[in-house]
Amino acid sequence: MFTGIVQAVGAVRSVTPVASGRRLVIDLGALATRPMNVGDSIAVNGACLTAVEFGAGTFAADVSAETLRVTTLGGLASGSPVNLEPALTLAEPLGGHLVTGHVDGVGEVAEQREEGGTAILRFRLPEALRRYVARKGSVCIDGVSLTVNDVADGLVLVTLVPHTLANTIMQHYRIGSRVNVEVDLVARYVERLLGNS
Repeated sequence: MFTGIVQAVGAVRSVTPVASGRRLVIDLGALATRPMNVGDSIAVNGACLTAVEFGAGTFAADVSAETLRVTTLGGLASGSPVNLEPALTLAEPLGGHLVTGHVDGVGEVAEQREEGGTAILRFRLPEALRRYVARKGSVCIDGVSLTVNDVADGLVLVTLVPHTLANTIMQHYRIGSRVNVEVDLVARYVERLLGNS
């Protein structure tokens, strides 16, 4: 489990084809000093990956063909910046919302503007995910827990404070940028309990 509070921005060092998909080697950035072990889960742009190897300030993770198909990780290349969050421990505060690291789909940036020192973004979500997003609820975009300010015509509006913009890959977004989307876990279970899936 994760919180959607990005703890570092790393960068892809290499992408290598492997039998199961691709192996990514990623610089840990500010996480390089944190104790971690092979087998630990690390969210990369919101997708939960298992660390299979550590190097000098880096970790390697194998990305399956399925994960490459349903996320934006297949578009990563050497030098690509990535949001990083290690798995939540019981000793840490839950500052965002419960995030599984299981990406539900890929959306895109539909609008971005600045307003009073904050960034206003609208994301276009896949149609199948729109019913899980509600005004003042939560959505996870590229591993970042965000409050939904409005939902209309398939677009989700969020506001980014300067800290979030400066400390995530969201500072690199452009119109049309593809993003990983994870909807609220509770909404999924409510739908299941109501027998709608």
